[in-house]
Amino acid sequence: MPLVPIVTPRGRASNNEDFAAAVPGAAVRLDGAGVAGADTGCTHGIAWFSSTLGGLLLATITAHPARSLSDCLADSIRAVRSLHEDSCDLTYRASPTSTVVAVRAGAGALEYLVLGDSTLLLADQDGKTTAVTDQRLDEVGKRLRGPVDELATGSPEHAAALAEYRDFLTGLRNRPGGFWIAGADPQAAEHAFAGTVPLDTLASVTLLSDGATRLVDSFELATWETTLTVLDSSGPGELIRHVREAEGGDPDGRRWPRGKATDDATVLHWSL
Repeated sequence: MPLVPIVTPRGRASNNEDFAAAVPGAAVRLDGAGVAGADTGCTHGIAWFSSTLGGLLLATITAHPARSLSDCLADSIRAVRSLHEDSCDLTYRASPTSTVVAVRAGAGALEYLVLGDSTLLLADQDGKTTAVTDQRLDEVGKRLRGPVDELATGSPEHAAALAEYRDFLTGLRNRPGGFWIAGADPQAAEHAFAGTVPLDTLASVTLLSDGATRLVDSFELATWETTLTVLDSSGPGELIRHVREAEGGDPDGRRWPRGKATDDATVLHWSL
């Protein structure tokens, strides 16, 4: 079951806050997040948080196959917390967080977990695609980000409005009526979308960050089916090339209002 991971930062000078890793039968993909321009209260930073949590999660789900993915994520969040709670302010409003997508194959089934605004794309043997996406952050955001989307992406006014919007979102993080994401509280793992799918029904499994799904959910230039066609024929690199091409054609966010002109993009495509 070959798996092809592609991880690209949003720019050459950017610190990539995505993390992706795989071993035979398991894979994880995380997208680190903070509040634009705000101090995180963590001396290590967002990229450290997502990569440390991702590495621990992959190790945990492979070392403990009988333990649910949700429990493994909670264990991993506790472990990361213990690594820096003495040196960092984990109660800080803008402390590092991360979305999580994890899969594990075993006993004829694929287990999956999705937390935060990333996507798991499942393709079955009959050509049908199912996207498992946690849209709670998007649902909250749509009610709040109207003033942000009216401004040109990258402008000082847009940056100020975006920072205010994201700061407000932190007050809704990991609480009922808001959205859930991996941070300092292991209870967030209980609110992940989790399930199982028979392995013999699947043709491929794909883990994507929101920076890689823009063609479908933000730009509406592709469907999940056409996305899968590109992945199967040309691989993740070609899909991300299309994303970068679309972003480059709308640098000010006039056609497609968005928080970042470009975003870290990660794809792991697993053909069974």
